[in-house]
Amino acid sequence: MEIIIENTKIKSIAADITTLTVDAVVNAANSSLMGGGGVDGAIHRAGGGEILQECKKIIAKIGRLPTGEAVITTGGKMPSKYVIHTVGPVWHGGQRNESELLKNAYINSLKVARDHSIKTIAFPSISTGVYGYPVKYASREAVSSVADFIKQSPGLFDEIIFCGFDSSAEEEYAKALEEIA
Repeated sequence: MEIIIENTKIKSIAADITTLTVDAVVNAANSSLMGGGGVDGAIHRAGGGEILQECKKIIAKIGRLPTGEAVITTGGKMPSKYVIHTVGPVWHGGQRNESELLKNAYINSLKVARDHSIKTIAFPSISTGVYGYPVKYASREAVSSVADFIKQSPGLFDEIIFCGFDSSAEEEYAKALEEIA
């Protein structure tokens, strides 16, 4: 599925995010930035030690990365030039401000991208793995947050990709895109 908002192409795909040729991929990181499972582990493995070294420097300065915030490192050995690391919320049934925290993860990632003149960016399905956020809800929050940001700041990005880890995740992002098209 693909739509265009304010001259920015937004699409959903199912792919390995570490293989995408974009300016930046977003990492669904944990607050320690030390790698982990899922997308986080895959990005650290594919990008190599350079990413981890930069993450260690960031954590030495700030401690832990709070939920909803974002920082940037090199893309290491991946095709992307940068990795934007953000921490999504753990799902607690929607009763602990998860929606707002997830929105912040997307918005703050876009702000980091803007500040580094990034034109193409790929997002994973943040918080929907071990953090348990239902993809149906996360996809709608992600798509609406990104669309609102683009409408408020047109011309910043050429392409934004929602990269699902499988076809069922991609389908949820496609449905969310259809709803705002």
